[in-house]
Amino acid sequence: MTASVTIQAVEHRFNNFTALHRVDLSIEAGEFIVLLGPSGCGKTTLLSIIGGFFTPTKGQVLIGGADMTHVGPRDRPTTTMFQDYALFPHMSLADNVAFGLRMRGVGKAARRDKAMEMLDMVGLADKGSRKPHELSGGQRQRVALARALAVDPDVLLLDEPLGALDLKLRRQMQDELKEIQQRVGTTFVHVTHDQEEAMAIADRIVVMNQGRIEHCGTPEEVYLNPKTPFSADFMGEMNRIEIATGQAASLGGTDAQPALDGGTLCLRPESIGLQGDFSLGRARLAHASFFGSHHRCHFRPLEAPDREWIAHLPQGIALHPGDEVELFGRNPVIFPRDAA
Repeated sequence: MTASVTIQAVEHRFNNFTALHRVDLSIEAGEFIVLLGPSGCGKTTLLSIIGGFFTPTKGQVLIGGADMTHVGPRDRPTTTMFQDYALFPHMSLADNVAFGLRMRGVGKAARRDKAMEMLDMVGLADKGSRKPHELSGGQRQRVALARALAVDPDVLLLDEPLGALDLKLRRQMQDELKEIQQRVGTTFVHVTHDQEEAMAIADRIVVMNQGRIEHCGTPEEVYLNPKTPFSADFMGEMNRIEIATGQAASLGGTDAQPALDGGTLCLRPESIGLQGDFSLGRARLAHASFFGSHHRCHFRPLEAPDREWIAHLPQGIALHPGDEVELFGRNPVIFPRDAA
């Protein structure tokens, strides 16, 4: 089962505080959408409105083309998976997974079969008789996912479900979550503040800030071509270089492309190196750290030693603090001076 979700001019206020400002968003059936942003940006409020836990102050919510704006959570074709999993400690894993089916009046044999099918999908078919306390955090997360999918929702809502896991397990579960979503074809709407997590699992990322959508696009679009300075800074690191109108973007005196004149020149750390499309001038290495796949280098431009540029240089580069090199840039993102 799967369905589209359409958010039309949704606003939401808590007393005098406006949590969402006229949000419009269209989600295709079967998409994996990630709502990404800092705490307080409105992403969880929007998820709660899709799930029916909040009724928007203004606007409409359509699921599968049907108006669900004033329909309660129990009567929507949605299921929500929370960060704390909320498994029943006294029940076996199979009974936990079958609980939603039991509440819907599904017979014992049918719900048992469905529960075991779901546990098999998440790799826990041999643990159906165990209790939640006998499992690791990652295994409990899988059980919660199996329970959410057992009722065949059209839309699965995930509220930071991986937030309680350690880094290695979180990365493993990101891969598994994406694989399961592709297998079942259900529309997933996932909330997180973790940029790396969003990049790993999303078909499209919705970057939110102060109750508004800053950018909606594929991970590549949002990372490489951010629409706003906030989106650029939030999606990983960004070096910002102010360029006056008519000033060469090279900062070192070589001719600049006209498109690079004026405003703010933004470069990802991997877009600064010892070769590139245009010169940034000479800089001195302040310090560096080895991260396995690259050297994370902090440079201070000779023309402006109070500034710092971060560059990711290849493994084989041998530089030491104090070394002076000419740096180059590529794949710039340019924002006009008056951009928010």
